[in-house]
Order: sequence, then structure tokens, then C-alpha cells
Amino acid sequence: MPKRIFSGAQPTGNLHIGNYLGALRNWVALQHEYESFFCVVDLHAITVPQDPKELAAKSREVARIYLAAGVDPNVSTIFVQSDVQEHAELAWVINCVVRISELERMTQYKDKAKRQRENVSVGLLTYPALMAADILLYQTDLVPVGQDQKQHLELTRDVAERFNRDYGETFRVPDAFIPKVGAKIMALDDPSKKMSKSDENANGRISLLDDAATIRRKFKRAVTDSGTDVRFDASRPAVTNLLSVFQLLTGKTPEEIESHFAGKGYAQLKSDLAEATIEFLRPFQERMRDIGDEELSRTLKGGADKARSIAAETMRAVRERMGIVGA
Repeated sequence: MPKRIFSGAQPTGNLHIGNYLGALRNWVALQHEYESFFCVVDLHAITVPQDPKELAAKSREVARIYLAAGVDPNVSTIFVQSDVQEHAELAWVINCVVRISELERMTQYKDKAKRQRENVSVGLLTYPALMAADILLYQTDLVPVGQDQKQHLELTRDVAERFNRDYGETFRVPDAFIPKVGAKIMALDDPSKKMSKSDENANGRISLLDDAATIRRKFKRAVTDSGTDVRFDASRPAVTNLLSVFQLLTGKTPEEIESHFAGKGYAQLKSDLAEATIEFLRPFQERMRDIGDEELSRTLKGGADKARSIAAETMRAVRERMGIVGA
């Protein structure tokens, strides 16, 4: 049996070039090596209040982005999380296995709880339990994740091992796949923080659906470092971030890039990077426009049917191991 991978994105905010370079592009490559499940994780999105109509529309938009990026529904399984009720059912089981102290140690929870304070939902605390359910439900071998999700995957591994120890072998223990290059694209307005689709300042990211004029404007406003040389230098994170994006978009080596920009300034770097981004996104945006509603609905239904059949098998085993057998 081929090994399986599972990953997903929340249908909130606007997916950006960092999501494409750090995740989607890897999914497209990995789908030909593994049995692949790519989910729109709408249940994760409701840990904070969402507009219902916008959430529904965004869920379909994200699925359309998967297709336009090159995820092939004839090869991979694409579905919306809430279409498979076993995600919520297994999440409850995992809530009864995981420890509160483990959830409270999660860095993302601590950061968000500090900002939201008394408005923190229980769902925000138990978010990693639902994420573990997403992964374990499909007997996943490999999970493409960014550095910020690695802690959650470690918790998933711990939960799987604990359940297997206490109730018998049930879950595969998944490993992380973290790309060596492009795993973390930084914000254009602040190279000390990751590019984020939830950032209130839209100038910090290049959204996948931005038009050419918007892309040029955002790169023009991107912060840079002191000095004038255009070269990779860890002590100059803003310029190095821009060069890293240029490298990922063009496939050129660092040496070729530094030679290209020798004697040129930051304005030229930003201009060339904007044009490279526009050309890179052009075929993707054209595919987005070509994917009709019927095609999208058919893809999501077929994906949910397949996902549901596998999820049901896992839940049958979980119920049997735990003695939850019904009447």
C-alpha cells in the first residue's frame, strides 16, 4: 500500500504566495508519490467567530485554489472537513485522551489567548485535538507542515502512541515533512514575522488573487535593510526574504541571483520580483477562472465520499477498542 499524506488550509483570510511556495507547491509534487488527502479545514476556522456566508464561500474558494495550484482530483482526495462527520467524532475521543496541560503548552494557543484574553473559546484550546483527529483519521504517514505547526504534529504523535498503548494498535504514528526551502516566507512589511493571511495589514502579503497593479504596489512598499548590496545575508533579513522568494519563483541559484543583481539597487530587486511574481501567478489565476461551480461541487462530493469511507473504517476500530459499540 502506498503511504498517505494529509494536509489542509483554513478558509479564512486570503491565501498568499507564502502558502503557495511553502505548502501548495509541495502538495502538488507529493501527490504523485503518496496517496494524498487535502482538506479545507472549515471546522478549525470556527474557533473564532465567522460570517456564515463568507465562510461557506471561502471554503469553496480554497478548494478551487487547490485545483488551480495543480492538485489533481484524479490523483488526490480533495474535500471539506465538515462533510466528514468523523472528524468531529474522533476529535471528542482525542479530547478524552489528551491532557489539558499539553494543550496549554501549545505556543499558538498561548499567543492567541494572550491577545484575546477572556474571549478565548474552548475550541481554540482544543484546536490541536481536532488537528490530531484530522491526521489520524486517515492513517496518515506523512504530514507536510510549516515550522509553526510542528509542535501540533508532535502532540499528534504523542496522542497516537498513547492511544495505541492504552487501547491497542489503532493509529499510524505520522511523521512531518518540512521543506528545506520555502517553508517560511516572511511578511513584506516586517521580516521578523511570518507572512500571514490573517494579518490586518494586507501590504505584508502577496495574495494569490492579487492583480498585477496590486502586486507591484506591495513589493514597492516592502521594507528593506540598511546597505545597498543585493545579496543573501542572514544579518539583513528583509532583503534575504525578498531574494528567497525570487529564488523560489525563478528556480535560479543564489549565485545566479546575486550575479543578476550585482551593481543594482533595491528598486530593481523589487521591480524584478514583482514581474516574476505576476508571471508566476498568471497561469494559476487563469485556471482559477476556468474552474466552474459544477466541476468544483463534483470534485468535493467525490472527495468527501472517499474520505468518509476511510474515516468510517478508522472510527469503527476506535469504537471497538474503547468499547463504544452502541445498542
